[in-house]
Formats: sequence, C-alpha cells, structure tokens
Amino acid sequence: MAQGILDTIGLMAVVVLAIPIALFGAEHLVRGELLAGGVYLGIAALMVAIEQYLTTPTDIPGMVAEKTVGAVVKTEEPSEED
Repeated sequence: MAQGILDTIGLMAVVVLAIPIALFGAEHLVRGELLAGGVYLGIAALMVAIEQYLTTPTDIPGMVAEKTVGAVVKTEEPSEED
C-alpha cells in the first residue's frame, strides 16, 4: 500500500506517541505485571493499527480523487511490437 508524504508523517506522529506507552508496558512486563503490561502493549499496537487501517473523514477526498484520476486518465499499455 503506497503512502504519500502526509500519510507517512501522520504514521510517524502516531508511532512517536505509541512508543512511550509500549515502553511503559514493557516495564510492567519486566516487573512481572503481565496483565497491565499486555494491556499497555495492546493499546500501543492498536494506536498504530487504527491510524494505518482506519479510514478517517480526511482520507475520503484523497481516495475519491485517486479513483477519479484513475478512471479519467488511462495509461497506455506497451504494445507487443516494441
């Protein structure tokens, strides 16, 4: 799945916010608090997964434009003679 620059920057921002939560979860796991550590690691993973796979209202105009351009502009297939 190709991403644009804004999508990549948004993903990096979410990862920067998820890293402290993941480290906090790892700290709990090291201390033996398995439930709390697992919950915090799950929250960090969900943050990244939701940002990556959930379609938000700001994504819809880009998706519509991409489909419109793909329908209007046809790319030429290379001919077999060349």
